[in-house]
Amino acid sequence: MKEIEKNLLKKVKNSDKTAFRQLFSDFYDTLFRFVAYRVRDSDLAEDITQETFLRVWKKRESLVPEKSFFSLIARISTNLCYDHFRHIEVRNRHQNQLPDFGKSHFDDPEKVTQANMLEEEIHRIVNEKLPDKCRSIFILSRMEGRTNPEIAGMLDLSVRTVENQIYRALKVLKKNLDNYL
Repeated sequence: MKEIEKNLLKKVKNSDKTAFRQLFSDFYDTLFRFVAYRVRDSDLAEDITQETFLRVWKKRESLVPEKSFFSLIARISTNLCYDHFRHIEVRNRHQNQLPDFGKSHFDDPEKVTQANMLEEEIHRIVNEKLPDKCRSIFILSRMEGRTNPEIAGMLDLSVRTVENQIYRALKVLKKNLDNYL
């Protein structure tokens, strides 16, 4: 079997699809069982097994026909299993940080009320506590979404002046919104 496998690998290395199909057919079941034992999920094992063969095909030019094909696909599939488990671990670690899909802060009347109160307070602070030039720049920047160079051009100011005024406005807002933040 070793000589047959070596010849098939040489052919696969030269992009012979028939030889690849033969290797796939010869090793699929064994690799599937190998992976299924590790992941304990037949659908996932099927995906990893197929991905393993796909990677072999994509990297076929670098195949070494003298080396065991099964050890190659076992290593690839083991790495794919590790990747899967790392992904699950990261997802589980960050699960509580993911938003609940299908839910919106608008579903909670208390949060809607709080958001409306915060918005009203921001408008009040902008209108009552910011000097005219600072208010105009802040509104153009944060409410209308204009860039600093656009604002500078519109108001015939330097970009640095615009940046300073936005910084000043944010400082005033932060100071006056302490009980909201």
